[in-house]
Amino acid sequence: MKLICIIFFILTQIVYSQSNSALLENIIKNNNTLKNIIDKKEVYKPQIIYTQINRDENNFPTFTNHTYLLDSSNYFYCASLVKLPCSIMALEKLNELKIEGLNKESYMFTKGIYPCNKQCEKDTSSPSGYPTLSNYIKKMLLVSDNFSYSRVYEFLNPDYIQSRLKSLGYPNARIIHRFDAICKEVPGFKINPIDFYDHEMKLLYASKAFDSKKGYSYPFGKIVLGTDIKNNKGKKISEKKDFTYSNFIPLNNFHSILQRLLFHNYLPEQNKYNITEEDWSFLVKHLAMYPRETKHPKYNTEEFYDSYKKYFIYGSEVKKINSDTLRVFNMIGYSYGFIVDCAYIVNYKTKTEFMLSSVLYTNSRNSFGSGVYEYKSVAIPFLKELSLEIYKLEVNREKKYLPDLKEFELFGE
Repeated sequence: MKLICIIFFILTQIVYSQSNSALLENIIKNNNTLKNIIDKKEVYKPQIIYTQINRDENNFPTFTNHTYLLDSSNYFYCASLVKLPCSIMALEKLNELKIEGLNKESYMFTKGIYPCNKQCEKDTSSPSGYPTLSNYIKKMLLVSDNFSYSRVYEFLNPDYIQSRLKSLGYPNARIIHRFDAICKEVPGFKINPIDFYDHEMKLLYASKAFDSKKGYSYPFGKIVLGTDIKNNKGKKISEKKDFTYSNFIPLNNFHSILQRLLFHNYLPEQNKYNITEEDWSFLVKHLAMYPRETKHPKYNTEEFYDSYKKYFIYGSEVKKINSDTLRVFNMIGYSYGFIVDCAYIVNYKTKTEFMLSSVLYTNSRNSFGSGVYEYKSVAIPFLKELSLEIYKLEVNREKKYLPDLKEFELFGE
């Protein structure tokens, strides 16, 4: 079993081949929605990773990766994808501190010492009214909350993040800035101090202000995308953008980060994330939950409906998902015209499971600042159609051993 575990780990870490899968090629050419995008690959810059999962008689998984136009040097802005690795690393850091009483439910007070930085000592969405790491992670995974990400990023600090990403086998990934829009003059390497208290207001841990001197940037040099656009009076109305000091996670890296979490229980100890079984259930459950299924935070279901961040399968169109046999464990990101969904899709009834990740660039002006992108008209229909085609294939694909999906049945009483 140990040898099989090691083989599994290697499979999650390999550099994915850039040759196109014949299976994906066949799916694409027979679907006009997909073919129309792929025919304009220079414009839309699509990348696809589809992982077939086969189980043995002991339910142990092996993986077959199918890729299409995968290119780790083809830059895309990963946007909210960073919230999952930061959630994982935040729980790891808590466990590494080994402080009695310190956990994800401890009160987490952020001090804003730099100009325009956020101070946070209250959280009305939390059961206690105080901010906690638990509540921040819930909000990131459920509705992709930016404020929560920025506070968790500060708890970690960029040096810790980059060191951990490298040790996990992702040396080219970069998580180096907050999502606090009004704080552009304070770079992501200047970090606020954070204090953790127990529920009797006893100080458990105090982190100091932090200023990284390592100057992280895009690993392949300077990266500037887009063009400047001026109106007929010569005034610039949108412009090219420098992403050199922006977050960056190659698609194959994030696919592996998610895969490594989901199949955590099949890895040897030395290759697992440093999280507990309760941490694992907490993270994985909130990847697939609908906003209405949590009491805290409480969400307006008109705004945060069931498929709010489910581009695969549902196309972000279904207000109330009535079936509970199918779940999508995923993270999405969208910004500047880039849109990405990375998911593990299961149907407990039909014993169907597979992983799928895809990214597109839907910025027809190829310029930034206008806020006009083709997410709804181009990107989301492509992602939905791609996932439905593969889901159809998977439902009908013969398997020697059907998967036991009990570990992922985390919903209901």
